[in-house]
Amino acid sequence: MTTRCPVRVLLLEDSLLDADLIAAALRREIPQVVIDHVVDRAGFEARLADHAPERAPDLVLSDYSLPQFDGFEALAISRARAPALPFIFVSGVLGEEIAIESLRRGATDYVLKQRLARLPPVVTRAIAEARERAERRRAEDNLHMLVAELSHRVKNTLATVLSIAQQTIRGSETLEAFEPTFIGRVMALSEAHGLLFKTHWTATQLMDVVDRTFVPLGRVRGADYAADGPLVMLNPRATLTLSMVLHELAGNALKYGAFSQPGGRVNIGWAVAPSGSGDEKQLTLVWQEVDGPQVCHPAHRGFGTRLLERSASYELGGDVALDFAPHGVRCTLRFPVRKPGQMPLPVQPMRGVA
Repeated sequence: MTTRCPVRVLLLEDSLLDADLIAAALRREIPQVVIDHVVDRAGFEARLADHAPERAPDLVLSDYSLPQFDGFEALAISRARAPALPFIFVSGVLGEEIAIESLRRGATDYVLKQRLARLPPVVTRAIAEARERAERRRAEDNLHMLVAELSHRVKNTLATVLSIAQQTIRGSETLEAFEPTFIGRVMALSEAHGLLFKTHWTATQLMDVVDRTFVPLGRVRGADYAADGPLVMLNPRATLTLSMVLHELAGNALKYGAFSQPGGRVNIGWAVAPSGSGDEKQLTLVWQEVDGPQVCHPAHRGFGTRLLERSASYELGGDVALDFAPHGVRCTLRFPVRKPGQMPLPVQPMRGVA
């Protein structure tokens, strides 16, 4: 016996004696079988119309000769209401022609009442095959959903790359200036996708996003930058957006800021606090550059600044503040986060930020 227990059988049988014999035959081989017995068309239709999952039948057993209607009508009703539900005739008058016709119309099998010993293995096989088909359909549905999702993500990624290319071209005076900037931004996007691939596009730790930002720059946590804060999980959209934001800040630090001279460092810290919206928290992340050259306020707003502002507002649903203080650039980013599993985010004071 390989079927899952309990097995729920919808039995359409007008004879109480025959119903008892069928039930006894099933219970000898399937001890936990649950039998819902109905005797007429009204009861049968009402039972099939009941969509409660806990009462959903695994299989229909039906007599052929029934009051008010015959077995073929019962089969048609079952196929219309629940096309995948196995339907087995259990009859004492099922001749060869009727048996063949029942299979042609979609019946799963038929059993003579004179041979009820055959009924349990027929039921077992029918349910096992139905569950295998259902599992195969679920797998196919999941595959179609994954393909559609992949197509959607590819389109979004291509649109992002196109936007990066357009914005980088506008901010580059020469092709030589365009190439490293564009490649760096695309690599940042690639690094973010790599993180999401590891988690099957579910949630990524903020600390991993921060560390991944500095890998292409050859910078080491502890020596070149500090990162500190509570465990925060980011959804895929926030992961991609924050990766691009941190890449722009790191690139600016490499060209003009703390990383442009020996001894310069970056301190990154974050904290979370209740936002007053259910289990949603407010994340505050601060990027602070120290021991770098004296900072001058930029003469114009570049792509990086526009990316920060747009990302904070439209992509993350938060806000950003840039401070070009003489002793080092400071960027404060605030946006809502939601931790998976309904567990509250730990709240602790921000550390590691000068």
